[in-house]
Amino acid sequence: MSAETFCSNCKNKPYLSCLLCALSTVQPIQLKRVEQPAEQRFWRELVERYHYLGYRTAYGASLRYLIEASSPQPSILGCLQFSSPAWRIKARDRWIGWNDVNRKQHLPRLINNSRFLILPWVRIPNLASHVLALSLSTIVEDWERYYGLRPWLAETLVDSSRFTGHCYRAANWIDVGLTAGRGRQDRQHQRHGLAPKKVLLYPLHPNYLQYLLSDSK
Repeated sequence: MSAETFCSNCKNKPYLSCLLCALSTVQPIQLKRVEQPAEQRFWRELVERYHYLGYRTAYGASLRYLIEASSPQPSILGCLQFSSPAWRIKARDRWIGWNDVNRKQHLPRLINNSRFLILPWVRIPNLASHVLALSLSTIVEDWERYYGLRPWLAETLVDSSRFTGHCYRAANWIDVGLTAGRGRQDRQHQRHGLAPKKVLLYPLHPNYLQYLLSDSK
């Protein structure tokens, strides 16, 4: 579709109008970092209501964003969160090839895309992969500014029983295997009845592998 269309059946809040359009129609898209209490509440409301995992307090460090369209009128398209990485992911760790010493030393250089939500009434082809590409250039600078470390590698987990992960692959993320079905911060190697998820990675530095395997900090 070349123009925007709003669904006449939506009768709730203004931001609940269904938006069907081409990606070019809503450009430029911006990622607004969530800082103010009202923005935090709004972000939590959207994620709790519309993300299949709901809202949970992020483990460790985190940065949150609202996905904003500038035209044809300012509107919210979705939410993003990047947070501290999982302690262990076998597929990730095997693909990197690091040992326990390397992992303990350099794990803070990884970031986890722990929430990605395109609101269910937004129907814009290629929006998700475009936002992912935009978010990676944004998060590297913001993470260093707020936490003093420049990330080298991004990770995410995709529930393949619900999603194909196509938008990540379209944004050049690398599928490295499946989780073992344990909790995110599991250090006792115990299964918790969780369905295995696809593990996808995205290099954020050209020398990321050399750095992650080095013995220096």
